Amino acid sequence: MTTSDVTMPVRRRDGAAVIDLQGDVNGRAEHSLNAAWEEATRTTPDAVVLNFETAGYINSTGIALIVGLLAMARARGISIRAYGLTPHYREIFEITRLADFLAINPDEDSAVRGAEGATHA
Repeated sequence: MTTSDVTMPVRRRDGAAVIDLQGDVNGRAEHSLNAAWEEATRTTPDAVVLNFETAGYINSTGIALIVGLLAMARARGISIRAYGLTPHYREIFEITRLADFLAINPDEDSAVRGAEGATHA
C-alpha cells in the first residue's frame, strides 16, 4: 500500500491538543491519524480538538477511524471536540450520530474552550 499524503500535525493550545487534519481522511490516513493521536495524548490534554478546516474527502473508512478515536478517548476520559466541518460533513456526522459523541464547534476558539455554541447531545 502506498504511504499516505495526509499530514496531521499536532499543536497545543490552552490545555488542549489540536490535531490539524490535512488531506483526505480515508484508509491511507490511518497511520498518520494514529500517530497524531499518540502525540496529542502523550500528556493528558483537557481535550483533543479535531480541526477539519483543511481536511479533504472523508469516506466511510475515515469515519470508522474517527469512531476509533472516540472509543480511545472515552476509555481514557478525554473529551473530543471538532470544528471546521463543511455543512455536508456536519450533516454526515449528525446522521451517523458521531455528533452525539463529540462536540462540533463553530471555530477553534470555542472548541479549545469547550464553550457554548457546540452541538453535542
